[in-house]
Amino acid sequence: MTFRRQVVAAAVLAVASITLANAQAPLTEKNVSMKMAQAIIDGTIEQCTKDGYKVSVVVVDYAGLVHASLRGDGTNPHTMEFARKKAYTARTRGQTSLEFMKLTDNPASAYLRQIPDTVAVGGGVPIKIGNVTIGAVGVSGAPGGEKDEVCANAGIARVADQLK
Repeated sequence: MTFRRQVVAAAVLAVASITLANAQAPLTEKNVSMKMAQAIIDGTIEQCTKDGYKVSVVVVDYAGLVHASLRGDGTNPHTMEFARKKAYTARTRGQTSLEFMKLTDNPASAYLRQIPDTVAVGGGVPIKIGNVTIGAVGVSGAPGGEKDEVCANAGIARVADQLK
């Protein structure tokens, strides 16, 4: 083997070993922390209480799993599960559940409503760092999804400085 072929072979092996090493490295993902979830819940409840609504709030993490939740005083039993589904929808879609509702009003995309645990009603808002969705908050109990969404946005505003 000529010297040139030896150099090329060594370079190929070096590149291959780097690629394999990178493929085996653990993933680093941003996620919602417990303190962040608590602050979002506090801000959400505070806004809804100020607006006169009794709500339940669920925060899901990067994987769409419940990270924290609070059933508000005087709320109906269904509000916890509905808030979870709103949050899951926002996390899964990377858009508010109200945007999902508007999107799926179009018959061409209505099939998306068949995704398990998604709901087409306002009150779910993704938690994002830039364009990356790291979780979501869902709110249920106000008279209308638009009002739930206002409260969810107030909760996320509490941690906006941490989402940069």
